[in-house]
Amino acid sequence: MTRAPANLMAVRSLLLTHLNIDKDRTRDADLEPAEVGIVGDPNHRGGYHCGSDRVVANDYSVVESPRDRAGLTLDAAALDVGQFRVTSAGRTHDLRSFSVWCVGQCAANAPDTRDIREIIYSPDGRTVRRWDRLRRRSSGDDSHLWHTHFSFFRDAIKAGRDQTPLFRRYLIGIGLIASPPKEDEMELTDKLRRDTGNPNRTVDDVLADLSNLRNWLISPIGTKGLVNPPLANSPLTLMLAMAQAYPALVAKMDGLSTKDFTDEPAIVQGVLASLTPEKIAEAIPPTMAQQVADELARRLAA
Repeated sequence: MTRAPANLMAVRSLLLTHLNIDKDRTRDADLEPAEVGIVGDPNHRGGYHCGSDRVVANDYSVVESPRDRAGLTLDAAALDVGQFRVTSAGRTHDLRSFSVWCVGQCAANAPDTRDIREIIYSPDGRTVRRWDRLRRRSSGDDSHLWHTHFSFFRDAIKAGRDQTPLFRRYLIGIGLIASPPKEDEMELTDKLRRDTGNPNRTVDDVLADLSNLRNWLISPIGTKGLVNPPLANSPLTLMLAMAQAYPALVAKMDGLSTKDFTDEPAIVQGVLASLTPEKIAEAIPPTMAQQVADELARRLAA
């Protein structure tokens, strides 16, 4: 069953809140609830007022845009707005001026209009016109002499994207809604500009230095138009020297890793040179020397 999606219900509520001036009685000048429709009546078939259960074969509200094909659900994707007349800030505003303003915003491709596929309206109450973002259609029936039809791309409705900003801008523009307060802008005072810990350097000076350093670091060596390299013996110069020496250091380490630093003959010669009879005698404990002497005597006697 075709249903009215929440994002279009929000637009309906916004318009009725501010354009149905006298909510206790029905007046021709007011926009009444019955004049703001989303879902077509039970006999309605095809078009943006219908969801997937009521579209027809080759329905233009589905086949003419991939956005509509991808967004087809049970949700309707249209809004009808009936006649009203309000006076605000000394000027009178009605359905015709509202429709012309909305079409102008769409034609200018304002960001908050980009989910609107078409508007069928009358600028003068005598002729019906159609603004179509896809430039596929240009006419509408005479019922649009007294109501304006908005079609929304179905993928925007499916996504639940907020559709009130355009209509809120209109209500702000004609003075029925107060403009939101502007956010305070931080002023860069002289104190802030100079509070760098150095009375001779401003924040701008520091930022300029950082920008110059960044440009120098990311540019090829010898690039013209950049700041001069850092001064000799500065930390950055020492870091650069270490970085430049790094490849040579790696090459040396690679070369040393393949060498055998063990010289066995030299080690043996060094050990033998130190083994004098006196050193050998000193190294043998007395008890062991006596045992060796006794063992030699026994073998000689045998």
